[in-house]
Amino acid sequence: MAVAFLLEVFAAHRDDDAIIWHDKPYRYGWLMEKITAARAAIHEQSIGSGTIVAIEADFSPQSVAMFLALIEAGAVIVPLTASVAAQREEFLATAQVEVVVSIDARDDVRFTRLDVIATHQHYQTLRAAGHPGLVLFSSGSTGKSKAAVHDLVNILEKFRVPRHRLRTITFLLYDHIGGINTMLYTLSNGGTIVTVDERTPDGVLRSVAAHRVELLPTSPTFLNLVLFSEAYSRHDLGSLKTVTYGTEPMPESTLRRFHALFPDIRLLQTYGLSEVGILRSTSRSSDSLWVKVGGEGFQTRVVDGILHIKAQSTMLGYLNAPNPFTDDGWFITGDEVEVDGEWLRILGRKSEMINVGGQKVYPAEVESVIQDMEGVADSTVFGQPNTITGQIVCANVTLTGEEDPRAFARRLKKFCHDRLAPFKVPVKIEVLAAPLHGARFKKMRQTYGAAASKN
Repeated sequence: MAVAFLLEVFAAHRDDDAIIWHDKPYRYGWLMEKITAARAAIHEQSIGSGTIVAIEADFSPQSVAMFLALIEAGAVIVPLTASVAAQREEFLATAQVEVVVSIDARDDVRFTRLDVIATHQHYQTLRAAGHPGLVLFSSGSTGKSKAAVHDLVNILEKFRVPRHRLRTITFLLYDHIGGINTMLYTLSNGGTIVTVDERTPDGVLRSVAAHRVELLPTSPTFLNLVLFSEAYSRHDLGSLKTVTYGTEPMPESTLRRFHALFPDIRLLQTYGLSEVGILRSTSRSSDSLWVKVGGEGFQTRVVDGILHIKAQSTMLGYLNAPNPFTDDGWFITGDEVEVDGEWLRILGRKSEMINVGGQKVYPAEVESVIQDMEGVADSTVFGQPNTITGQIVCANVTLTGEEDPRAFARRLKKFCHDRLAPFKVPVKIEVLAAPLHGARFKKMRQTYGAAASKN
């Protein structure tokens, strides 16, 4: 049974807190009872091995129990959150979902059977092996989202080795590989999942203080929001030992400022993709962007500056896109990296790199400079086509206060000219009021770039 080792951990920690939801603790003994109840409901709904089941939920006691019970039943799980509500029908159809489990804000569960029979070859592979599966959708900032199919037995394997028992915020979403990793890591070590009612700087840091959270997995964009909002000054973060960040390149200025404020908090860069899972990582130091990634079950190589990964937890493939693997089984990540021995520096997605007359511009480098400016809350840098240079550098910026946009654009250009090569200085600058990130707290560079290309 795929989750037998987890149930052993739960039994050993029966009287300890497993989940804190709406500020109320739920112990491992209670979670085991909920898993038993979920088993019965799954059986009653005739959900068996190989059934494709969407769970519409956020992290909650019921969503955790249902996820584990469905693994135990051998189902293929398709987690969906409110962040993808606009794509719900597309995702249900792409994943060939047969049953929808909806878990509402009160943590009540409802089952809906759809008139669908899933036949995709990847599902046939899982059924033949008798293994549970997981389908994760990419963010799909340009074009259709890709649906990656995983064998959950392979994903669970890395959680069998006992590691640190921590109180951890579930900041990354329930339908994100980082959120799934957070849940499984925390539970497999008898730790405590602390859910958040709102993913805002004050909402998250309030939960950190109230529940003595030790680990906060998040994104560079969110850490920047914490800095400019100064939410850290309103909450006691004395319990916080480690902040992990990933999902996008970290601007060096954001890392430097956060480390200066919290020198005793360990900052750890993580690396993972929906297609391969989350790799183990080690940062050179808390204020360094150099990282070692890999560990047991993972291999890495760099080919023409692009990171390739081969992993035990690699997906079977996409439901709606061609096979992305090389002939020898490596996944091409699309991330450009610098190499220093065993250490890597993630420069950014090759697709987001801006080519100005043959010169490379990495958005995170320019964003790092802009976010050092007084009065800047956030920035997103992207490329726009140009008939002379191929592309030009553009920047969308949000401010902490009022400032004339034209005067600000002049100030930004002067600031950047003093710190960057001329071809890296933004040519077009727009001051926006709306957030520059999506529901997953990642910058929307490709979205802005695609919009600019159409104008």
